[in-house]
Amino acid sequence: MPEQQVKLEGHFIDQQILSRVLDTVDRLGGSYEIVALTIGRTRRDESTGLLNIGAPDDATLQSILRSLARLGAEPVIPLPVRCQAAPADGVLPDHFYATTNLPTEVLVNGRWLPVSGVEMDLAIAVEDGMNKAFTVPMADVRAGQMVVVGTQGVRVSYPPRDNNDAAFRFMASSVSAEKPKRPLLQRIVQAARRVKAAGDKILLVGGPAIIHTGAGPVLERLIRDGWVDVLFAGNALAAHDIESALFGTSLGVPVGGHAPGHEGHAHHLWAINRIRKAGSIARSVAEGTLTQGIMHACVAHSIPYVLAGSIRDDGPLPDVITDVLAAQRAMRSLIPGVGMAIMVGTTLHAIATGNLLPARVVTVCVDVNPAVVTKLQDRGSHQSLGIVMDAASFLEQLADGLAES
Repeated sequence: MPEQQVKLEGHFIDQQILSRVLDTVDRLGGSYEIVALTIGRTRRDESTGLLNIGAPDDATLQSILRSLARLGAEPVIPLPVRCQAAPADGVLPDHFYATTNLPTEVLVNGRWLPVSGVEMDLAIAVEDGMNKAFTVPMADVRAGQMVVVGTQGVRVSYPPRDNNDAAFRFMASSVSAEKPKRPLLQRIVQAARRVKAAGDKILLVGGPAIIHTGAGPVLERLIRDGWVDVLFAGNALAAHDIESALFGTSLGVPVGGHAPGHEGHAHHLWAINRIRKAGSIARSVAEGTLTQGIMHACVAHSIPYVLAGSIRDDGPLPDVITDVLAAQRAMRSLIPGVGMAIMVGTTLHAIATGNLLPARVVTVCVDVNPAVVTKLQDRGSHQSLGIVMDAASFLEQLADGLAES
């Protein structure tokens, strides 16, 4: 029976990684023996473990080791990473290593190289004389680029446990509409303050529900007060924000609660057309057409934003990126330096952003639908924390908390 000895290091007991390792071995038809196990005596102490992994054949063993590598288990005697040349532009070698959002290293020429640009579901390229490793999207790989295949010589690690992280342990259970909201919001406010104090950026990913529920002015205030450094959204949030700024309505419904006016159903289209006539959102601000709202605040305060398009978009606004790969690249370019991502009232943009974020980024997803906030975790963003709450209430309480001295 082929065997391989693997080791685990870190907080794999309190993060329940060991149980996942053992379950994975059983599920894939292997066997295990815990040879040595030293458990950290305090919260900050790391644990170490040594396991013998067996399997009925080599193919099964390699399959098990590939899965264990994604949990941070590495062979005691590691072998160097294996690379193959990409056969064509936009085509990766068979069995290329698919990344997680966890810190990753590859063993090249006897030393572990950190992989830059950590993000889930990408490949790893090694260049510059095998001295540089970085992630590469499938669409961006170039023929001849050396790409990591298999899990040999690849190791991942879970972020170290930190007392600051304890603020979110309370939210780590299943999402529920019955969770008390005030303690969660207080912890999010504390986390936002820590992120800004560390010099990192806060990313807001927003959907049109922010405008529909009347929370546009609240988000506008957060931008003006310096609590939002990057904005990701779609055509809808921007279009209805501009509609609200120009006509006082969102989808024709007055945001102030007054009765709908004549031809209100066309307001968002007129708003889009007004911006298209100016040429861009920035130009409409410069010429005085757009004088308030979220998008006005972004332009006025030099907050970068990406509006990623959809096939269902009206117009769209001239700033909307309709090429999905171009939109993805634009979003990816703004991720470095982000320490916190707050996603409010948007399913697809939340999932798209979650796929781009490394596990170290504090991620909060807010929606009235519990399925939305759990879907992000189901898609692999295990660090995401969900709150079942409407957009307006969340943003109002967040802004009030951040405004307190």
